[in-house]
Amino acid sequence: MSIYKDIATQFIDDILTGKLNDGSRMPSLRQLAKQRTISMSTAVSCYQELESQGWICSRPQAGYFVTAPKPERAKPEMTQFVSRISTVNRNYALHSSINGPLGISSTDNDPVAITELERSFRRAIKRIGNRLNRYPDTQGEPLLRDALSRHFSKLALNFSADELIITGGCMPAIKSAIEATTQPGDAIAISSPCFSGIIELLGQMSRKIIEIPSIEDGVDLSQLENHLKKGQVKAGIFCTSHMNPQGITMTAQQKQQLAELANFYQTPMIEDDVYLELSYGEHTPLPAKYYDQGGYVLWCGSISKTLSPGYRLGWCLPGRYIAKYQQQSTAASYGVSVPIQIAVADFIESGQYAKQLRRRRNKLATLKHDYLKYLAQHLPSYVKVSDPLGGMVLWLQVPDLDSNLLSGYLDKESVDIRLGHLFSTLDLYNDCLRINIGYDIDDEVKSELSRLISAIELSRTK
Repeated sequence: MSIYKDIATQFIDDILTGKLNDGSRMPSLRQLAKQRTISMSTAVSCYQELESQGWICSRPQAGYFVTAPKPERAKPEMTQFVSRISTVNRNYALHSSINGPLGISSTDNDPVAITELERSFRRAIKRIGNRLNRYPDTQGEPLLRDALSRHFSKLALNFSADELIITGGCMPAIKSAIEATTQPGDAIAISSPCFSGIIELLGQMSRKIIEIPSIEDGVDLSQLENHLKKGQVKAGIFCTSHMNPQGITMTAQQKQQLAELANFYQTPMIEDDVYLELSYGEHTPLPAKYYDQGGYVLWCGSISKTLSPGYRLGWCLPGRYIAKYQQQSTAASYGVSVPIQIAVADFIESGQYAKQLRRRRNKLATLKHDYLKYLAQHLPSYVKVSDPLGGMVLWLQVPDLDSNLLSGYLDKESVDIRLGHLFSTLDLYNDCLRINIGYDIDDEVKSELSRLISAIELSRTK
């Protein structure tokens, strides 16, 4: 047996016998090489072997941790159908009055980030000067646009500050993109399932919808192209990384193809990239905008998931639609708070935003592991659970689920989740539900999960 495999086997024995517990930190590669008197390449091979078998996982900037293989559990099935034009004909309850930890996709800020943000705000007040006496620049503060341009250039997404427009969050950015590229009555393509907020927004704006089925590596782009060929699609809205709710990330090939379709058919594609920087692995995926040659992809993002939803700060890179976009954005809003823009720019420039992102990704990776472990121990084996590579939600599928019964039990037990039917205009996903995994599994979360699991067991028709 090779040396690295021999050492890997010893580690597996330690995990199985309890000498190394689930979640324990492994020695660093340098420590392992020194402890075992082996080369760095042998140490790397050992950890690669353990990772490939699921015994350990790496967390960016944190090291390697024990992650005992999870019990085998099937993932939710991809619902396949022939896409067609539909309309929004039901009320979408985005904000539950219960407001529990499993509902809205969110997480806590860590104390270090809060302290550094306070410092950024103090510095921002000194930098603003007499700009407090003027209304905000409707395109956004140059300091923030410059900071975002430099930040994303490190991810290989290059754009000038003049190309970017600051908005009051990602949803306002998407709304202005819809207004700049379509008219009431136009059909817009979306993924299926799709974030319920997008569906509600399209209904409010009197746009029709064409749902494109999700597949393992993204969405069914062949069906999208069929509608483009027929001239039925006037625009598309797609979350391309860690899609809400099912957690899929389009492959690089899919993102490139989406951008190419937009350019070939000269049809705008609005990219909702609010989860882009919340990957659990070492690398942040490139957006579809990276592959956009003609400016037909309108790239939208925000800090609502990566920093705080309370600041109501987002952006759009509208490409060739910048003039029309700026008209719509100005009409909808007279700008974003100057102190917030300057403070966030300072937070980015100081390097604290990047550090905070690493901590948040590490935390979410740990939380996903904790939730999957808890659900594996307590959920009936027939429940299928997603295993996303980023974001902060899980998608569950329960065979033979009566969603009306489940809804009644959840209301009675005051459990806040998002039922599957909210993520489609069609009669789909009635056996599915979404839960947030952004908070530690404390007593409150355990109580919510326990009541949810009981409600699921009581709501099956078999």
